[in-house]
Amino acid sequence: MLPEIKKILYSTDLSKSSTTVFEQVIYLAKKTNADIHILHVVEKLSSDAKITLESYVMDSTSRKSLLQERTALAKKKLEERQEYFWNKLDDDECAVRHQIKSIQIVEAYPAETILKTSIKLDVDLIVMGTHEKGMLHSFLGSVAKNVLSRSHIPMLIVPLPLKEG
Repeated sequence: MLPEIKKILYSTDLSKSSTTVFEQVIYLAKKTNADIHILHVVEKLSSDAKITLESYVMDSTSRKSLLQERTALAKKKLEERQEYFWNKLDDDECAVRHQIKSIQIVEAYPAETILKTSIKLDVDLIVMGTHEKGMLHSFLGSVAKNVLSRSHIPMLIVPLPLKEG
């Protein structure tokens, strides 16, 4: 018996190409009637970045505000991308929108958070895109590669769209 897809975890990096990945998620959810869970992880600051922030922003309240603003900006960007995406579709295609069961934006370490969230939500498929930095970084990107090498849940890695021109 083939495995059923009942829950999909879509992990987005909010890059411009993430719309292509989301289109695949929507297509799969529409065909399988699966629930969709959307996750964006704002990467925790490195030790060097924290030291720099502490050196140039002396007030701890201001530092805390700056860090919270990173998550708020990601949330706003995700909401804008969602609205733009859904507004482009016909009304009958928008019906799949009700299959989105959760949207999470967290500050953490991306690969670990994606893996933990996939287990916590008991998803049947993790969907991610390739890295927008391209071939110099590697076609997958370190987060997708790390998740792929450690996940026991099937994954769909959607490549960058071909550039016209």
